[in-house]
Amino acid sequence: MRWDSRQLEALAAVVTEGSFDAAARALHVTPSAVSQRIRALENAAGSVLVRRARPVVATAPGQALLRLARQTELLGAEVAAELGADDTGAPDGLVTVPLAVSADSLATWVLPALAQVDGVTFDLHRADDTRTADLLREGVVMAAVTSQTAQVQGCRSTPLGTMRYRPACTRAFARRWFPGGPTPEALGAAPVVVFDRTDDLQDMYLREHAPRARPPRHHVPSTVEYEETIRLGLGWGMLLDRPTIGGLQEGTGGGMTLLEPDAVLDIPLHLQQWKLRSTVLDRVTAALRKEATRRLLPA
Repeated sequence: MRWDSRQLEALAAVVTEGSFDAAARALHVTPSAVSQRIRALENAAGSVLVRRARPVVATAPGQALLRLARQTELLGAEVAAELGADDTGAPDGLVTVPLAVSADSLATWVLPALAQVDGVTFDLHRADDTRTADLLREGVVMAAVTSQTAQVQGCRSTPLGTMRYRPACTRAFARRWFPGGPTPEALGAAPVVVFDRTDDLQDMYLREHAPRARPPRHHVPSTVEYEETIRLGLGWGMLLDRPTIGGLQEGTGGGMTLLEPDAVLDIPLHLQQWKLRSTVLDRVTAALRKEATRRLLPA
């Protein structure tokens, strides 16, 4: 079966931009033209490809064609660059690579890696490490830094290293809420800081130490402000074990302390990417692997 490149382009645009109107602006056509291309592609596929919601979401058949659309776009841009043409659709002929990463990876080691790659613009999708692979599976991104070990179909997986977390709070918070240490009763009562409603780090610690605990929660979906919330004494939370943005300073200075000196939570990370012969994607993933080797604990 042959697929129309303009129809695939329209599918990628509506999912990326989130609406038919926004896709039309990105493609410099009318919304009616975008709708016609999507309907024609759905007729060819014999399936509904997108859910017309806000934002637009690809269905399961749509995800398969979305992966094809992304791959076609990437390879077409590489060929255009090789031939000296400038029709990649990005400023100055730059190729766009969509990636899925967590907030902690983004704040600590991913951006320095991406800065080493010339000729590429990045469409970064932030999600929890346990969920970034879903975006890869759905065709939204070409590569993902993920804690999921199961290899996504059509992708290859490479171990990157480990991010280590420790449960921490201020000394004043510990005196108030944990006078006898982090007992199950204390963990059930003490406020905890979580990044967002997909953040499972604190619950992983609680499942091991207080499986029945249902503590009150602060939701703070920003890496810097998450750490600041803990340092201001609003609750306890899992902090990176290295002195980085969002991390726990050596010696827990600044009035900070550990709930348990020996308690650690290690999150192994993997880089999953499409099995696609692309020099651009290979350069991006090589830079990520190199920086991960420098910045992360060994896998």
